[in-house]
Amino acid sequence: MTDDAKPAWGGPLAGLRVIDLTRVLAGPLAAQFLGDLGAEILKIEPPGTGDETRGFAPFVGGESHYFVGLNRGKQSLVLDLRQAEGADILRQLVATADVLIENFRPGVMDRLGLGAEALMAANPRLIYCAISGFGQTGPLRDKPSFDIVTQALTGVLSVNGEQGRQPVRMGLPIGDMSGGIFGAISILSALHERTVTGRGRLIDVSLFDGTMSLLGYFAQLAFLNGRDPEPMGSAHPSVVPYGSFPARDGAIIIACLADRFWPKLCNALGCPDLGQDPGLATMAARRDRRGEIEPRIAAITATRTVGEWQCLLEEHDVPHAPVLGATAALSQPHAVARDMVVSVEHPAAGTLRMLGRPIKFPGEQQAPLEPPPMLGQHTAEVLRRDLGFSDERIEDLRRLGVIGRTPPCQ
Repeated sequence: MTDDAKPAWGGPLAGLRVIDLTRVLAGPLAAQFLGDLGAEILKIEPPGTGDETRGFAPFVGGESHYFVGLNRGKQSLVLDLRQAEGADILRQLVATADVLIENFRPGVMDRLGLGAEALMAANPRLIYCAISGFGQTGPLRDKPSFDIVTQALTGVLSVNGEQGRQPVRMGLPIGDMSGGIFGAISILSALHERTVTGRGRLIDVSLFDGTMSLLGYFAQLAFLNGRDPEPMGSAHPSVVPYGSFPARDGAIIIACLADRFWPKLCNALGCPDLGQDPGLATMAARRDRRGEIEPRIAAITATRTVGEWQCLLEEHDVPHAPVLGATAALSQPHAVARDMVVSVEHPAAGTLRMLGRPIKFPGEQQAPLEPPPMLGQHTAEVLRRDLGFSDERIEDLRRLGVIGRTPPCQ
């Protein structure tokens, strides 16, 4: 049987069920990662608006670009957890689940009677992942947080921007995304632990903790010399040359992260004398002479186009890149070859292009990605299939507003 003829593989998490009570970015991203790996994701949304990001413009076929980007492959159930019957339905669904993810402020789930202690008592194998801005403990526990707040308080914002100018927020919402990434990692580790202990675990994921952990060597610099690392634009505090250099029609990125690339770069630039200078042979020496080296390189790179430099730097095996916009990045041959852009059919928006799975499993053909759900699309289906609800009961719940007043798309 050829690879093309092999049946689709569900993924390493096939058979796992995740209850997704999250909204906006961090939590939905964590759940989406698990869905990409094969888990079934039941996204529970409140009646009316659902996840707040469903209202974020611009829209395609009535669906928000923001929601589409973070909720592929999920099933949507509209459920009012403030009503006793809605909370009871959630408990029944949790009894069938392996993982629950929520990103409310600490204490909200407890006030609904749906906190970790209560749900894990009923399902001891449940992995309960609480994602919040500042975590379940500490003096900032109850403080509201958004991405820019997290970037500011963790020191990340302070190292982003141009040298000598005010720091700027990172374009990617790295504060929120850290919660999604570390949330997924923590859940996977708890699933492994459960294979040994047979029991689930409460997980406390904080955007503050995750983003601060990304400081990496910047934190070590601060510990070492007691000074704040400063923003340096696209330059590197320790590596020279490393950053953006002007070309005749734009800019070219050059990254000499190892000493062996320095003479190669100098040959490509047409100044082999620099590459042979013993006073510039090491990273530390070039860092000390940054003010001499970088202007000289910039004067040379400004004489040719980005395309010309790409050819020359490729020929001399120097790490480099053009600075691509998002549309060019998404259409480049490597992204296409790596299946990082896929098309799915959405019931309202038609054909949608979306990002593909970032994790690959050579030798396996994973099932095609599914589109993000419409609000409440799977409510009746899941209640019928998994909890055995009759059509009459489903209609009664809908009439009472427990599962939303608008009939779900079938």
